[in-house]
Amino acid sequence: MKKMDYQNVRGTQDYLPKAEMIRKKIRRTLEDTFEQYGCKPLETPILNYTSLMSSKYGGGASILEEMYTLNDRGKRDLALRYDLTIPFAKVVAMNPTIRLPFKRYEIGKVFRDGPIKMGRYREFTQCDVDVVGVDNQMAEAELMQMALSVFSQLNLPIIIQYNNRKLLQGLLESLGIQQYLMSNVILIIDKLEKIGILGVKEELIEKKINEESIEKVINLLKETVGKDINYFDQFATKNELISKGMEELKELTEYLTYLNINKQCIFNPFLARGLEIYTGTIYEMFLQDGSISSSIGSGGRYDNAISGLLGTDETYSTVGISFGLDVIYAAVELNNMINYSSQLDFYIIPFQFRKEALLVATQLRTMGFKVEIEMKIKKMNKALVRANKEGVKQVIFIGENEVANNKIKIKDMESGIEREEIFLFDNK
Repeated sequence: MKKMDYQNVRGTQDYLPKAEMIRKKIRRTLEDTFEQYGCKPLETPILNYTSLMSSKYGGGASILEEMYTLNDRGKRDLALRYDLTIPFAKVVAMNPTIRLPFKRYEIGKVFRDGPIKMGRYREFTQCDVDVVGVDNQMAEAELMQMALSVFSQLNLPIIIQYNNRKLLQGLLESLGIQQYLMSNVILIIDKLEKIGILGVKEELIEKKINEESIEKVINLLKETVGKDINYFDQFATKNELISKGMEELKELTEYLTYLNINKQCIFNPFLARGLEIYTGTIYEMFLQDGSISSSIGSGGRYDNAISGLLGTDETYSTVGISFGLDVIYAAVELNNMINYSSQLDFYIIPFQFRKEALLVATQLRTMGFKVEIEMKIKKMNKALVRANKEGVKQVIFIGENEVANNKIKIKDMESGIEREEIFLFDNK
């Protein structure tokens, strides 16, 4: 018989119990924080029509290249979701009676056939919050505050870089960058911190952007990198997009300053968030210690997605934030921030008294305790070694003397103190 190929598909991985327990702690931290901020849970299908996921209101050309597509028995064109944003926009479009503002969170698997590196896989879990129906920067400020709260609870200090797509697009328009080149130029500028100004220039040349436009872009980068928001006031008269972008940025900055989180939230005039979906504020989160170079979360405003799906001119003000569970887990593991310990309240060592052990376990579980029984015959020392390794809180011994005297012996594994409690094994 030919040996089966049982390796994981590249870009996917198994999480064994220790890892999964840590991931569950991270997930619970996220869920608890989301609900603390008034967000309601939502679940959407992994499988979607390709036309939905590839619409111009989706992730744009760069993500579409990474989208997994398939056909069902009816030969319909389907795709695995590559994020949770467009499925959420679809839900709002399909349910016009939803009361606005509507704040939802969703945690689920998404799939991208893209490059693999630490914390970035082809099957991964996103944790998203989106707010629809708020047209001012209060929503962005609250989401950024939420992000800082999440990472503070996980002992992972972060900084949030933020910008506004209106400002960036307006600046490029003022340089004469044509609309059909805009997406390519923005995608390249988004790499500025990674590849530097010379790298940006080389990529612009590769995309066959005309020489005059390249020089204007490079000069703008040299003049304005590292400048604060007020520096860009001088450009506000050049077009309406810059003016509107500056207005939104200043409103957001006022919120951040008032909340005293402005030192953790840094304006970056060339943060671009390459996705074409974004229409206003954008932000990315990074670990302060740089132990993972890629962003650990991101988001922004996308006011045209829902109306685009509905085919209407009505604007649905929408802003979201996304946390990558896998990259957060990689950061936690790298920094050894969360110690694994067993979730068990009791570990029962029954010796030969298995039925009695089941009876004790049943009663404890009925009372709400988490209980495991040692089902193989082991010497007491070996069983205790296992209990210690897994961080079990208390061990119950059930032997001949205990059953004869209707008692159980309980050992506290931290203090080593043993005690006896009455338990009626004989129900007659």
